[in-house]
Amino acid sequence: MNTAVLADYRSYPLISPLASLQLLPDQVQVHWADGRASPFHHQWLRDNCPCPHCVYSVTREQVLEIIDVPDDLGCAAAHIDEQGCLALSWTDGHRSRFDPGWLRAHAYDRQSREERQAARVQRQLWDASLQLPAFEYQALMDDSQALLQWLLALRDTGLTQVRGAPTEPGSLAQIARRIAFIRESNFGVLFNVQSKADADSNAYTAFNLPLHSDLPTRELQPGLQFLHCLVNDAVGGESIFVDGFAIAESLRREDPEAFRALCEIPVEFRNKDRHSDYRCLAPIIALDALGQIAEIRMANFLRGPFDTSEQQMPLLYRAYRRFIGMTREARFRVIRRLDPGQLWCFDNRRTLHARNAFDPASGARHFQGCYIDRDELLSRILVLQR
Repeated sequence: MNTAVLADYRSYPLISPLASLQLLPDQVQVHWADGRASPFHHQWLRDNCPCPHCVYSVTREQVLEIIDVPDDLGCAAAHIDEQGCLALSWTDGHRSRFDPGWLRAHAYDRQSREERQAARVQRQLWDASLQLPAFEYQALMDDSQALLQWLLALRDTGLTQVRGAPTEPGSLAQIARRIAFIRESNFGVLFNVQSKADADSNAYTAFNLPLHSDLPTRELQPGLQFLHCLVNDAVGGESIFVDGFAIAESLRREDPEAFRALCEIPVEFRNKDRHSDYRCLAPIIALDALGQIAEIRMANFLRGPFDTSEQQMPLLYRAYRRFIGMTREARFRVIRRLDPGQLWCFDNRRTLHARNAFDPASGARHFQGCYIDRDELLSRILVLQR
């Protein structure tokens, strides 16, 4: 790889060398040594020129705006240079040079795009038979490769456990910051999960909490949630998890009408106390740009009255009841008790969590929690993989 022509921090392996090319009126047709052909339109090539005039070498961010390039810009000459790079001369005198590894990684012929689609992260949907991914605290603190394996499990499975953590209050921040900075909320940077008389959330009581995501009242729900056990002497209080993506996919197959209703009809979630009032109107199931399930937004105890048309109201209730009913099915549920020195870390926008009621008179129970956004997880993975 010739790093001189890469305006990027990532590396791009040479999958196949450039074999030949054909200069056409509006594009350069590239032929690879493995037989593939890839068209690259002139506007696309000029837009992605990695030279120091087009990309600032310090930040590696683009400074060229394609509007400043003539709409009828043509390629005057094209050849494969001695380093195997694609070298172009433009009709306005500018020159561009492209690394073949980078060019292949961004080719947009049908076969290349299908390969990239197939290579996208394959989420591992799970049910009650999940083999829980578990990791040792000290290894995650000391070893970057162990850290990477944990973060990949978080990305792909959405539920992990860490064991052997310190039990001093505040120690959760140390491992959370191995990923990134902590997201603060109205509950603080670290929040204490324990029963108290002046509770401002049902989480700070002793009764059961149904399956939910945290902060569905926010425009962006936290991506990762940590729950760290400091003391757990009380009877009850087991943690319950379901894979919201797995349930949504099952609903898509079993009841497409109900699935569409939860994707399309917005529901308002509200979180109010004496000092704050948060509200968010959004569907329970969110899809990404490719139609894949990207987010579950659910907390019955933070939900406002449904507000939709009289024609849609029966459908929304039927779909909502069906989804809640599926979260209660034993086939989806993972139930575990957390011991001191153990912590959960899970994808809060995917993995719904619940807690059985506990008896505060039977012993002390003290958890601490915090949040990190999902973007920070994905960024940390990419940096570690470099």
